[in-house]
Amino acid sequence: MMLVKVPLENGLGHTVGCRKGGNAIIATLDEIWTNEQGKEIDRAVLDLEEIHLDNNNLEEAGKLIYENAFETIESQDKTIFLGGDHSMSFPIGKAFLDVCKEENKKGKNSEPFLIVFDSHPDLMAPGKEPNHEEWLRALVEYGFPAENIILIGLRNSDLTELDFIKKNKIRVYNMASLMDIENICDVVMEQANKKQIYLSIDIDSVDPRFAPGTGYIEPGGMTSRELLYFIQRINLIKTLRVVDIVEINPDKDKKYDNMTIKLGAKILAEFL
Repeated sequence: MMLVKVPLENGLGHTVGCRKGGNAIIATLDEIWTNEQGKEIDRAVLDLEEIHLDNNNLEEAGKLIYENAFETIESQDKTIFLGGDHSMSFPIGKAFLDVCKEENKKGKNSEPFLIVFDSHPDLMAPGKEPNHEEWLRALVEYGFPAENIILIGLRNSDLTELDFIKKNKIRVYNMASLMDIENICDVVMEQANKKQIYLSIDIDSVDPRFAPGTGYIEPGGMTSRELLYFIQRINLIKTLRVVDIVEINPDKDKKYDNMTIKLGAKILAEFL
């Protein structure tokens, strides 16, 4: 397993500070002795890398993330990317899709599947370098199969995004439908079964009571325990290839005793 820090910020000014998220999460692992499966957490033995990029040159940053992600995903059983804001999921998603295509050419059945936890759909019409509100639509337009995308936790969507969801038949479990989490998790796991899985976790999928250190506060979200339940179940699937954890902003988390960073570290620990 490889851990890769991706300090990308392309969030229209709303995500300044997210570049520090990866380092903050890794440092906080020292406060976690074991994960909830009883496995010891020792960050000294982690296989950790960082993509050194220039946020003043987003085009070059995107190329660098794509190249590094492609190489890592191709060579590792599982890779965890630590953001950064959600815009980084576009070049990583492209690399994941292209790795699956290459594996299919070699006779391996590698059908890509994307599970996204987010309070927003991130399906606005993309610009040249898709930002954190546009990355998922850009990925669909790049060729990711929309029928293999599940969005979980939505509670604030633009009408144009809802129209895109309907036209492209993207599956959505918004917060209003998450009353029976156990059953929904069963359905998600069944849909993802035997496919190559990319799991993207925007921390704002969690209610700000539990994760306030992020750019867009949206009330009415999941509890931290509910998100942990989901990821612990999904982590049981052997074909989980890629995970990203994004939108944790240490600058905004200071006044909350680093509560959001601590949750990010706990989420990471469950995958280790």
